[in-house]
Amino acid sequence: MTDLSLPFAITVCGIEELDGHCTTGASHVLSILDPEAPVPDAFGTYGEHARLELRFDDIIEETPDYRAPMPEDVAALLAFGRDLMAEPRPGAHLLVHCHAGISRSTASMALILAQALPAQPAAAILAQVHAIREKAWPNLRIMEIGDALLQRGGTLVAATHALHAVQIARRPQLVELMERAGRGRELATAG
Repeated sequence: MTDLSLPFAITVCGIEELDGHCTTGASHVLSILDPEAPVPDAFGTYGEHARLELRFDDIIEETPDYRAPMPEDVAALLAFGRDLMAEPRPGAHLLVHCHAGISRSTASMALILAQALPAQPAAAILAQVHAIREKAWPNLRIMEIGDALLQRGGTLVAATHALHAVQIARRPQLVELMERAGRGRELATAG
C-alpha cells in the first residue's frame, strides 16, 4: 500500500497512551470518551490545541442504558475535521483517542480522512487507517452514519467490512470478544 498524501499528521491512541503523546505538538485533539468517564489528566500537559470532546459508548446498536453514537456526534466530528482543513498549517497534527484507540477513534479518523481526501477510494482510506493504527477495528455504526453523511454510497462501509475480515484472519480471538460485546453484526458482515 502506498501512503496517501495526508494534509496533516495523525496520531491515534487510547487513554493509557495519552501521556506519551503530550510532546507531539497536536494542534487538534478529538477526544471520544465513555459518557461517565472523567476527562483524562494528560490534557493538562498538552500545549495549546483545539479540542472536541464527544461522549458515547463503543456500541453499534442502540442499547438500553448505553449511549450509541448518533448522527449529531458524527456531524460534530466531521465539522471538527473541516475546521482543521480550513486552516491547515505546516504543523497541523490531529490526535484522535478513545478508550483503547481501536474502534471509535479509528472510525472517526477514517471519516475525517475520507472527508479531507474525497477523491481517494474508500479502500485506500481504510488501508491508511490500518497503517496508522495496526489494531484498527472501526466502529461500524460510526462508519455507516459517516458514509451516509459524506455520501460515499456505502463504499466506506464495504471497506470497513473488508478491514474487519483482515483483523479476524490475523486475530481470531476477536470473534469471541466482539460477540460478547454485542457486535455480532460486524462479524457477520466481515468479508
